[in-house]
Amino acid sequence: MNNQFINVGFGNLVNSDKIISIVSPDGAPIKRLVQRAKEQDRVVDATAGRKTKAVIVCEGDQIVLSSLVPDTIGKRLGNTPSLIGQ
Repeated sequence: MNNQFINVGFGNLVNSDKIISIVSPDGAPIKRLVQRAKEQDRVVDATAGRKTKAVIVCEGDQIVLSSLVPDTIGKRLGNTPSLIGQ
């Protein structure tokens, strides 16, 4: 198994094999998901104090908050989310 890590902002790296989804933090269901994860100490805040623009859901019910937009993270993964569903 060859672990690949992607930069999610400010030198913070996430194992790309563990990523389930990358979503915008604006929707109410995602806000509830993040709040519950915070209450259970399952959140890693990689925003360096900036506004959260992406929520990365990982295996093991871990949540990573990033100040990069989901499109940017997807491109770093080698995916092109802007083309999916169009």
